[in-house]
Amino acid sequence: MNSSDLHDERIANMVFASVYPHYLTKIERKGRTRQDLQEVIFWLTGLDEVKIEDLIQKKATFRELFDCATIHPNASLIKGLICGYRIEEISNPLTQKVRYLDKLVDELAKGRALDKILRTM
Repeated sequence: MNSSDLHDERIANMVFASVYPHYLTKIERKGRTRQDLQEVIFWLTGLDEVKIEDLIQKKATFRELFDCATIHPNASLIKGLICGYRIEEISNPLTQKVRYLDKLVDELAKGRALDKILRTM
């Protein structure tokens, strides 16, 4: 197993509930709301608030989260660098989905308009 495989496996096994509070803190420091974060997550995953809360309570991994998600068709429009990786060049589909979410949270924290974050314009 090479280091990329180890990296992908580590991301897949991260517990979503352990990362979610960091997302929330990041966006709230910049004046955004939990509702904004939920809207971004719902857009990307197709999962509603009840399902997201259930996954948080069950301490689901990112693998489990994205296994029950229906990724938005415009998610492929999410491009750029996140954590030193160019999103559109990530070969592992699950790692790419997690990085999509990371990028959306970053855009939210940077004050980008929701309609642009959700790729509606």
